[in-house]
Amino acid sequence: MDRRSFIRTSALGGAAAAATTLAAPAVAQGRMTWRMVTTWPRNFPGLGVGAQRLADRITAATDGQLTVQVFSAGEMVPPLQSLDAVIDGSAEMSHGAAYYWQNKSVGLSFFTGVPFGMTSRELTGWVRHLGGQEIWDDIYDQFGVQGFLSGDTGTQTGGWFRNELTGLSDIQGLRFRTPGLGGQVWQKIGASVTNMAAGEIFAALQTGSLDAAEFVGPYNDLALGFHQINKHYYTSSFVEPGLATELVVDKAKFQELPANMQAIIRDVCQAEYDQVASDFAANDPRALATLVNDHGVIVHPSFPEDILEAGAVASKELLVEILESGDELTQRTARSFIDALKLMRTRTEGTDQVFTRAREQYFDISDL
Repeated sequence: MDRRSFIRTSALGGAAAAATTLAAPAVAQGRMTWRMVTTWPRNFPGLGVGAQRLADRITAATDGQLTVQVFSAGEMVPPLQSLDAVIDGSAEMSHGAAYYWQNKSVGLSFFTGVPFGMTSRELTGWVRHLGGQEIWDDIYDQFGVQGFLSGDTGTQTGGWFRNELTGLSDIQGLRFRTPGLGGQVWQKIGASVTNMAAGEIFAALQTGSLDAAEFVGPYNDLALGFHQINKHYYTSSFVEPGLATELVVDKAKFQELPANMQAIIRDVCQAEYDQVASDFAANDPRALATLVNDHGVIVHPSFPEDILEAGAVASKELLVEILESGDELTQRTARSFIDALKLMRTRTEGTDQVFTRAREQYFDISDL
């Protein structure tokens, strides 16, 4: 997607939504309209499109009994205030990423992405089968909301840099946009870290207030236009190995819904988690080919070894700090996550990775 067209479409969406912003939820003849505020620009590949599709599926599955109206980033509230809109009652739903709210509870970051942590498949195993959802519910109960996994980007890319990184010394003082626990790890190894919403990153790179940035991956990054400024692209992140998005709902209003509508919201979120994953799996490689072939992007599959080693040390230090923190619920979240990762990585590393290494080494289909 052309960046100018993408931004123009987003702007028009914002103008169109202005007339309906802050309208009260409609209730007529048993029908309801719920407002979903998102952290994503309108029509944003993968994530924004996924949020809209989730809303449309809920509306269709309830035959319009529950209509979900989507407000994209900035149309109703600033993108990084979408959770607050649900907490204060301005909206019934938000769509974003739990690690954006780690200032409310560090434990929330574990439901998005942990440095050197779970892949997306492992994350769903923890949340759905090994107690993760119950702990997540306990955290969000403090704020009167409920969270559901709603999208999966897979392993994200490491970021866009002006120059090739030769080692750890190149990180020192680097002004880098990256959020969550991953941002804390980059800070530990020398970067100057900040977080900002998707629509703000390009301008910050353009003006030089940022030296580097990561967002999601080729599918999103092509639309955001980062390649116009930075050409060195590191395509495997060690801090976001399996990022998940979330749908958050007002818990009291959710529990007032009929059981079938509650089930629809839960099931559509699970379906969208898998749908978003397939969207990225299909479109990230195509977008990367465009970045390389049409825009001269220089791809680096991995960071230098000393950066990876320092990042791993910092990641473990961070987990120890969280385990030793004074917040019992955050400690319980980290303990559950670590125990689940110890279990599930035996399959990932002992089965999945063995196969992918064998396929890479022996199964050449480039001539087919």
